[in-house]
Amino acid sequence: MKLFLIFCAISCFVGIFRLPIEYYTFLRILIFIGASIIIYNFLSFRQYYFSIIFLIILILFNPFIPIYLYRKSLWIPIDTITGILFLLVAFVEKLEQKPEEKMIEETSNHSIRSKAYSRDKIINPRKLNQE
Repeated sequence: MKLFLIFCAISCFVGIFRLPIEYYTFLRILIFIGASIIIYNFLSFRQYYFSIIFLIILILFNPFIPIYLYRKSLWIPIDTITGILFLLVAFVEKLEQKPEEKMIEETSNHSIRSKAYSRDKIINPRKLNQE
């Protein structure tokens, strides 16, 4: 996964140069797939703000209904920012667990501690006979 995200970022940085239209079609498909995967991962970890950012990227790089800005000077910052975002996602530490799993683990850690209840007292039979 990390290599794929790095490949997406490098492809965005290469998209800054003047290249044939076929490359930009390839770039749209690649970034669309990468943004879809990232959105799925962020939604599974319930990080809605990051998923909104990549939803905007998904719409901009949509290969089915493409958005044409017609000026290379507009696409250069978009490609640069998109590449940086893909690199950030690739190199930032993954979330360890889903929030639900973390809550389950925390509750199970609390149950490991033994509480001494009054019914669990050990009663010495000799003391019972003496009373």
